[in-house]
Amino acid sequence: MLILEADRISKSYGKVAALTDFSLEISAGETVGLTGLSGSGKSTCARILAGLERPNTGVVRYAGKELTGANPAIQMIFQDPAGSFNPVRTIYQSLSSVLHLQGVPKSQRRDLLSEHFQNAGLQTEILSRYPDQISGGQAQRVAIVRGMLVHPKVMILDEPTSALDVSVQAQILHLLKDIQKENGMSYVFISHDPSVVEFMADRVISL
Repeated sequence: MLILEADRISKSYGKVAALTDFSLEISAGETVGLTGLSGSGKSTCARILAGLERPNTGVVRYAGKELTGANPAIQMIFQDPAGSFNPVRTIYQSLSSVLHLQGVPKSQRRDLLSEHFQNAGLQTEILSRYPDQISGGQAQRVAIVRGMLVHPKVMILDEPTSALDVSVQAQILHLLKDIQKENGMSYVFISHDPSVVEFMADRVISL
C-alpha cells in the first residue's frame, strides 16, 4: 500500500534551485534510501516530505491526501539531534511536553519514558540531564524515542549517523531496524554513505 508520495516537487530559495521535478513513492513498511552529492537537495527533500516546508511546485501526499503541513504520522530525525532539543530544558521536560500533547497524564509519563528508554538502550538517569550533557549517540537515541512517542507511520532520517563514530553508528542502525520490524513503519533514509544506505534500504534513489 502506498503511504507517502512526492509528485514532481520542486523547491527554490530565491534564484537557487534546491530541488527540481523530483518524484518518489514509498510503500508501507518499506525503506527507501536517498543519496546524492552535497548540495543535491537531500535535506530540502527531507523537510518537504516531513511537511516542514512546502514545495514551490508539485505535491506531497500522505495516505492519498495532500500534505499541507507537519503531520504527527511523519516524524523527522535530524543529523544534529542535540540541536533539535531546547537547551534550557531537561530531556524529561522536552519529552514530557510531547506526552502532554498526546493526553498522557503527568503521573504516567516518567514510567512510560523509562520503558521507551530501556527499549532504546538508554539509562533513565539521562532524563534529568540537559542536551549538552549527553553524548551524540545518546542524543540520537533520545531523538528516536521522541519521534516514536507519537506512533508515526513514516520516519524521515536525514543523515542520522553521519556525526557518530563507527561503533555508535552500527548501534543506531540496528536500533532503527528493530524499531521498524516491531512497528512496521516506513523509512526514508538519507545518507551520503553508500554502505549505510545499502544496509538500511530496500531500494535506493539518487538525487
